[in-house]
Formats: sequence, structure tokens, C-alpha cells
Amino acid sequence: MKKIFILTGEPSGDKLASTVVTKLQQDHSDIEYLSVGGSHLNNLGIKSIYDLKEITYIGFTSVILNLFTIRNKINETVKKIIEFNPDILLSVDSPDFTLRVAEKVKNINPNIKTIHYVAPQVWVWREGRVKNFKKFLDHILLLFNFEKKYFDKENIKNTFVGHPLLENKENIKTNLSNIIDDNKKIISVFAGSRSSETNILLPILVNFIKLMNEKYNDYNFVFHATEQNKDLIKDEIKRINFENVEVISDENIKSQILSNSIFAVAKSGTVSLEICNAKVPSIIIYKMNLINFFIVKFLVKTKFANIINIINQKEIIPELIQKECNSKEIFKSVIYFLKNPELMKKQIVDVNNTLNEIKSKTSSSSEASAVISSYLNT
Repeated sequence: MKKIFILTGEPSGDKLASTVVTKLQQDHSDIEYLSVGGSHLNNLGIKSIYDLKEITYIGFTSVILNLFTIRNKINETVKKIIEFNPDILLSVDSPDFTLRVAEKVKNINPNIKTIHYVAPQVWVWREGRVKNFKKFLDHILLLFNFEKKYFDKENIKNTFVGHPLLENKENIKTNLSNIIDDNKKIISVFAGSRSSETNILLPILVNFIKLMNEKYNDYNFVFHATEQNKDLIKDEIKRINFENVEVISDENIKSQILSNSIFAVAKSGTVSLEICNAKVPSIIIYKMNLINFFIVKFLVKTKFANIINIINQKEIIPELIQKECNSKEIFKSVIYFLKNPELMKKQIVDVNNTLNEIKSKTSSSSEASAVISSYLNT
């Protein structure tokens, strides 16, 4: 029996991995899996060697403060992978964790094929890393076609597979009237997938909703939560006693709520592509502590945080970062869009044009599964 170890480092990577593994399970019934994963992989029956929360850190200072713990987790993970002795180590995103593990595994057992899914964003910062990847990665699966040139230049095997979150999936229809007031318009809110992000953004978003409720009474706000942060958000909403706020963690219901939303306020990251694909206008928010912010500002080469803006090299989706990430600015931006529906329509058109350029021609999960399967057959 063939074996695959799936290595993720945060909830968004767990979600991405699950899309590919679902396809692999359909095509191969005889693969044994083990992982560092979360709820999405667990739902597919794949055991994780420890809770994903144990390695989910955000920002340079958080990483520095937890260096000893992270180093121990890397070594523990390497040990477990070597013991499992997989045919393939599939690492997903979170390069500062997953690629350190992959490099150590390859050095110990060169026979294990190493495939990395979601190329490190060398076009944003630390392009010099690419040379080192060749030493321990057998293949890189790319989400965006423009990334190819960086890896082709170093003769690293790579395949553009597209982004699985840009695929249109059939959802089981749920009666949303049991969850949301039919008479009110929905604004979807995303406070991040990690508790460390949510702790920073939640108070800001709560104050934004307070400002909205002071002026308007025809909106429902839905927090799109993860298994990791849903209790944190629910406790805060319960404490304030909002009557027009819901917290949802079920993936199917979240997807339907997003499709029925008139607007979204989202933490910068992978979720932005889901919002774009649902054709929902949005703004992006992000905030970190000052030390992390100055380090990022020094290292990062791009002017924008959002991938749509980066590709277009101009602001299609407004970004409220750092000091602009406050309840009043969010309120002003959201109301400006809601009062100018032509701007919302224009954003959707511009975003859709960009998505058409970066989408895979076929199923992303099928493309990724095909590459992984080719290594199983060697």
C-alpha cells in the first residue's frame, strides 16, 4: 500500500489540502494517509499527529517568542514522518514551517518524494530562497501561472494547477431563513482563520458593526468562523448581545451565505479569492503589531497585500492596513460602496476579468492529484 504524509501549518492550508486529497481518494482507494492537519482533513478520515493549533503562529515576534517550541515541533514532525516512511510528503503552504520539515526529511531519507503545494510567494519577498528549494523539493504545484518563471529559472520541476478555491462547487442547499432574517441584507465578515489574528481584528469588527447598527437596521452580519476561532467569536458576540449577528463555521452554509451577501469585510488572505469567486464586492483589512509591520514593510517588495491588486498593480479591492484598519475607516468604506452600487458592480467586473486570467482551464484539484499520482506510479 502506498503512503502519503500531508503536512499543513494552518487552517487555510488544511482546507486547500482537503480539496486535493478528496480527488486522490476518489482515484486511489489504496493509499494510507497521516498528517499534520485540521478539521478538513479530519473530516476525510485522516488522522493528525497533533493539534494544528500547536504550530499556528502569526508574525515575526510571535515566532521569535516561540522559537524553542517551533524547533521542537519541527523535529517531532520530522521524526513522525520518517517513522511513517511515506512514498510522498505533500507539504502545503506555510513554507517557514512545512519546508523546514521537508528539507530535514529529504536529508534523512532521499527516497521520499517531496511535493510542495502553494509556492512560497517569492514574488513578494525573499526571491533568493528559490535556489535552495531545488536541493530538497521534487516538484512544486503552483496556484498562479505567473509564478512559473521564478522556478523555471532554477530548473525546479513545477506545474501550474490553479487555485482550488476558484472552482465552482455544488453545495447542498440549506434553508438560510432558519439562520438569517430574510428581510435583512447580509454582510459577510471574516476575522481570520487563526485565533491570533482574530484577537486583533475582532474588537475592530465588533465596533464597526456597532457603528452600522447605530445608523441602519436592515443588515445582518455573519462571521465566517473556523473550528479554531468560532468559540472566541461566539463568546464576544454573546457578551455584547448583538441581535443581528451570526457566527457560522459549517463550510457548506458559509459558502451559501457568502453567495447571498451584498458585501464582505475580510482579513487579507486566501479567503479573498473565495469572496471574489462568489462575485461579492469587498474590502480587505489587516493589522499586526508595530514590530511585525516594520519588518514586513522592510522585506516585502509589493505595494499591495491582496493578490488581485498585486496582479493588476493597482487597487481594485480597497485595503485598510494597520492604522487605517479601524472601525471608523471600515464603516466609511463599506457605506461608500453601499451608497454607490455602480462601484460595487465595477469591482466585480474588474475582479472577474482578473480571475479569468489566473484560473486553471480544468479542475485544480484534478491537476494537482494527477501530478501526485504520477509520483506514486514511479
